[in-house]
Amino acid sequence: MSLLRYNGITVCRNPAIPQKNSYFFPLTSYFNMKIGLFIPCYVDALYPQVGVSTYKLLRSLGVEVEYPEKQTCCGQPMGNAGFERMSAPLAEKYDDLFRGYDYVVAPSASCAAYVRYFHPDQLHGVKPDHDCLAAQKTVDLVEFLHDILKVDHLPSRFPHKVSVHNSCHGVRELGLSSPSERNIPKFNKIIDLLKLVDGIEVVEPERPDECCGFGGMFSVEETAVSAKMGYDKLRRHIATGAEYVTGPDSSCLMHMWGVAQKEGQDIKFIHVAEILAAGL
Repeated sequence: MSLLRYNGITVCRNPAIPQKNSYFFPLTSYFNMKIGLFIPCYVDALYPQVGVSTYKLLRSLGVEVEYPEKQTCCGQPMGNAGFERMSAPLAEKYDDLFRGYDYVVAPSASCAAYVRYFHPDQLHGVKPDHDCLAAQKTVDLVEFLHDILKVDHLPSRFPHKVSVHNSCHGVRELGLSSPSERNIPKFNKIIDLLKLVDGIEVVEPERPDECCGFGGMFSVEETAVSAKMGYDKLRRHIATGAEYVTGPDSSCLMHMWGVAQKEGQDIKFIHVAEILAAGL
């Protein structure tokens, strides 16, 4: 495996076939790599600062970034609700818009996982001869920084105690951290990146990879169960003594924020991109 250094980043240049939960993507030179920035619809509408932080962070690392303005929802809400045929046109639009980029980076583990694992089948159903190119290039921000750029230092500073929330899609589809049900050595790519931030104290709650109860449509269809799961998860984060809860999915953070507001708990929520870009 050959390596090169660019802007303080260790770059893996060994092309290998991607396998689920273990991605080593084939790379072009970082001097001409072009990234398409995909901002999920709920991030755009409710947490635009997460998209801005993602853009600033990638640009600070010397990556050329473009934000296609005609992008739309990836189709995950409809697909998860059982309406995959209705979400297929969105998968086609996504592929047409992003297929020309070297990578597509999204600050959302759940949306990145949906695109990567469900778009190919959806497109094949409506266009059997259509090659789904964008899906295999789509990565979550944490994956991109940790596995592709292999970032080993950041200029950011965040002098606070932070509890890490490992969202289900990130753990079990993207391999951002080790799932507790598997007998494998423990790892956490989110924590690896956070430890590069000056002044931060990183902790994890008890049962670190347990679901917060959001689950998209699950929180609507099973409200009582979702709320109880959210309360249990929030209580474990609070027990760490953290000032903030962070993670790669604004949807999970939004769910726990709602529970915290209802319970009158004084704890803050912040996307990992905002911490990694703090001070930029």
